[in-house]
Formats: sequence, C-alpha cells, structure tokens
Amino acid sequence: MNTIIEHGPSFAWLRAKLQPGEEIQAEAGAMVSMEPQVEISTHLNSGKKSGIFSIIWTFLVAVSRKFLGGETVFVNRFTSSTSGEVILAPKLSGQIMARSLRPNAGLLVQAGSYLASSGQVDTKLRFGGLRTLFGGEGLVLLHCEGEGDLFLNAYGGITEIPINGEFTIDTGHIVAFDDALDFQVKGIGGLKSLFFSGEGLVCNFKGQGNVYIQSRNLSALIGWLSPLLPR
Repeated sequence: MNTIIEHGPSFAWLRAKLQPGEEIQAEAGAMVSMEPQVEISTHLNSGKKSGIFSIIWTFLVAVSRKFLGGETVFVNRFTSSTSGEVILAPKLSGQIMARSLRPNAGLLVQAGSYLASSGQVDTKLRFGGLRTLFGGEGLVLLHCEGEGDLFLNAYGGITEIPINGEFTIDTGHIVAFDDALDFQVKGIGGLKSLFFSGEGLVCNFKGQGNVYIQSRNLSALIGWLSPLLPR
C-alpha cells in the first residue's frame, strides 16, 4: 500500500493507494473521497474478537468507545479489487503522524486521535481504572498492537518526546505513548491548584519509551469559546 500525507502539517489528510487485496480501516466520517473501484464496508468498532460471546462483546466494547472515548461506534474498511485510491481526513485541523507497529511493541492512543490503520493492527479499549475514567480532557485510551501501519491525527502539531525516567504532561495534550511506559493521572499541586490554576489534570509517565504530544488542547479551546456562545 502506498500512503502519503499531504497538506500538512496544519491541514493534513491521508492519501492511500490500495493494491488488489489490501485494506485500510478508518474512523467513521474520515473519508473525503474514493475511486469507483474502491469498496467500503462498515463494522462495529470493537477490535478482533471471536468465541461464543463475540456478538455481545462486540456491542458492549463499541458502545463503551462511543460514550467513554468520544469515538463513533462504527469504523469503515476500504478494499479494492484493482488499484484504487481513498483519501481520509480527521475532524480537526492539525498534523497526521504515521507509526509502524511491530509485535510486542504496542501504542496507547488518545481515543480521538485514531484516524486509520492497515495491516494486522488490532485496536481495543484500554481501561486504566479511575485514572482514565476521571482523567479529564478525554483521556480514554485505545491499545493498538500487532503489525502494520497506524495513522494518528492531532489538534495542532505533533512532537515526539523520548522519556528515560519520569516526565509529566497535561492530559489534553497527549496523542499517544508506548505501552511499555507506566502512567498515572493526577492533579497538579493541591485542591487549589486543581480548581483554580487552569491546568486540570496531568499524566505522570515513568520508564523508557516515547510520548507523542499535540501543540493545542481542544478542551482549552472549548473552555474559551463556551462563555462567548449565546445562551
């Protein structure tokens, strides 16, 4: 599969040229255009699961992603019987990043930052207990693992930060991080800082790996716009 990211970094989209038998999966609503020979099929956004409880599991995970992660319940899969092209774009303006995955080296992705994947990449919801449910600013994670290419989008630009030890990042700026890292969501300072500093909650990382952050915070934008909207 030949993929190219165009119009970046501010208004990026992904152009994918499919060869016969190749497939790319994308978040519902991401398709900009596709050639006539490209076929689209819609599936519950549940990851790969088989067994007697497969249907029930698929439904519960897909609904969980919708209400906890802000994702759509469905994903679209694009295939082509001959060579065909599809263009995908995220909802927000910003950069698109391509990351190759290999077995036993997965990535935890902020749910709203998933755009597309190809190859044998499996995505499933990752519960981290109360630290993610009350993480603030949408810190709900997808665990992406397997072998293939993963395409992530951001609000603004993306910066890769190598961590060897300990590092703290505002939850609203997290795009993704290596699953080898330990993390803990917590407040900054005491209660006064939590409610009046304007910083919200942060994620404290420990270990060795990479974190990818975005230069803008969507929750901060919403907070700035809300008082200006007519009531």
